Amino acid sequence: MLTLCAAMAVGIGGLYLYDRFSQPSDNQAKTSKERVVDNKRLPAGAEHKPASRPAKSASKSIAKAEPAKQAAAKAQSTNAKRAQNDVTNLLPLPKGVELPQLRHKRAEQVIEHEGYTVSYNSDYRIANWVAYVLTDQETRSDKAERQNKFVVDPMVKGASATNDDYTRTGYDRGHLAPAGDMRWSLKAMRESFYLSNVCPQNPGLNRGIWKELEELVRLWARENGAVLIATGPVIPKEDLPRLGKNRVAIPRHFYKVLCMVVDNRLEGVGFVFENRDYGATSLRELMLPIDKVEQLTGIDFFPALPDEVEKSMESTFHAEIWSF
Repeated sequence: MLTLCAAMAVGIGGLYLYDRFSQPSDNQAKTSKERVVDNKRLPAGAEHKPASRPAKSASKSIAKAEPAKQAAAKAQSTNAKRAQNDVTNLLPLPKGVELPQLRHKRAEQVIEHEGYTVSYNSDYRIANWVAYVLTDQETRSDKAERQNKFVVDPMVKGASATNDDYTRTGYDRGHLAPAGDMRWSLKAMRESFYLSNVCPQNPGLNRGIWKELEELVRLWARENGAVLIATGPVIPKEDLPRLGKNRVAIPRHFYKVLCMVVDNRLEGVGFVFENRDYGATSLRELMLPIDKVEQLTGIDFFPALPDEVEKSMESTFHAEIWSF
């Protein structure tokens, strides 16, 4: 397990993370530096109350006042929860804040690559989770083109999937950290095609709503400076169906959880998908609080955050923050 250190510092309006853009070439060793991401400041929403109307009678006036009081109380509660998400005093956020933690014992090898970190499960030949940070600047880079060369992750210890396991099975090699998020680095692009970063996915899911969400994540990173991402298959207590000579597990569900800083507040949301084609289903219908995804997966997301901030951010989501 990784030990996560929360380095506290003041920096209003920014999310500071290690700098990928001043790194040496792929043939040189990586360096770890800070980088600055400017978050788009959104105007604070004003609390609205229904305009009052002349009451025809005292009883009717009281009856009409009740919904207004309830609406005001709900708005006040929402504003209070958002205030708890304020991370002004936590900026810059510490390196590694995006990394999840397994709540229950299972096979795990944590591997850090150029563009993402993977918790690899050799029992199932797939990841427990993949996590990374996507910045505005990275989404605008075109340094690397998609390569489509899937290979075994050379850092994996133990059993691994191979390309032959997927041949003529009807399943796609579905990316967890998508190649489209790795165009800022030739090495990151190559490593995104490691088989530790893919799972057997229904083609309708991989090429449909899953891809749609990947594209939206890039949009949200541009709008808000950066997005923290954790994604992977749901690994239940019971065994999963297998494919290929290496018996690669076929997940029944996948998840993706997201977190970003908006106006110095943390906003989070989760998604869970069955391994099937969703047709024209809207992603809005699948939005969940991160708490729900934690209950399903047995994974603690963003554990490096202070408990009160993490609890507030993960217990609900504000759909209006996430533009579609």
